[in-house]
Amino acid sequence: MATLMHKKMEPMDIFPFTIVYRDTKNPQTELPNHIHEWYELVYVHSGKGSFFIDQVLHEKRAGDLFVIPGNTIHQAFTDPADPIVSTALFFSPELVQPASFGEEYSFLLPFDYCKVRNNFVYLLSSASQEQIEQRLNAIQEELLGKNAGYRHAIVLHVQQLLLELSRLEASAGDRDRASSPASGGPLWLRESLKYIDLHLDQPLGLDELSRQASVTGAHYSRVFKQLTGMGVAKYVMTKRIIRAKELLLAGDNTISTIAEQCGFESLPHFYRQFKRIAGLTPAAYRKRLLSSR
Repeated sequence: MATLMHKKMEPMDIFPFTIVYRDTKNPQTELPNHIHEWYELVYVHSGKGSFFIDQVLHEKRAGDLFVIPGNTIHQAFTDPADPIVSTALFFSPELVQPASFGEEYSFLLPFDYCKVRNNFVYLLSSASQEQIEQRLNAIQEELLGKNAGYRHAIVLHVQQLLLELSRLEASAGDRDRASSPASGGPLWLRESLKYIDLHLDQPLGLDELSRQASVTGAHYSRVFKQLTGMGVAKYVMTKRIIRAKELLLAGDNTISTIAEQCGFESLPHFYRQFKRIAGLTPAAYRKRLLSSR
């Protein structure tokens, strides 16, 4: 049975970056559903599959680039007959944020765009695919060669890649391609996933959710697992912890208030679940992330 994976990627690492280069996936070795603090880019070189990210199931094909913000539930599925070969970049936001130079610009804009439109894939032109592949090759070569300044070179390549994605968004033609609709299972489940996000402070058990979706509990549970790779209870709990992380960093609300806003009936239960998924207590998480800003 798939379990939630929390990748141990620390924002305070000396060089908060890693690459998994041209990795061939199969159903046995594909990571189960997971979240992590670091941001992720996944480029598909070949093969077919699907990618559940947040609330959306995307088709996964050669030339696609997936943009996954930190603290986002995601689960990849590969076609056994035509397995995915992909390269994944993982990095902390701090890696790519230089001085502003008097310009309001962030290299994380592609991630912000994807969250706003709830669509996490760029369907790239042939020219853009070639540029991306050249940049990924250069990053891998720098990492293997370890010549003087190789880490700085990697950062420059990642920044340039993100800049190119931001400029694709600014181009009307490419923006239309980048925003192509994703598949997502039956309408009732897509609506239910939105409902969960909007009602995390309320009871969200299988009975409540299946009744709200007007399907049987058994059918709801089966289709939910097929789409997301997760059970309903685990998905809801993870969503509550993600929301709690956002609230811990967004203001000075007390931890007990945040627990209530995220649907936890008791503070001890909130502490246990938060530490199980995030690896830290809520107070320690808030202190660590605020100190890294």
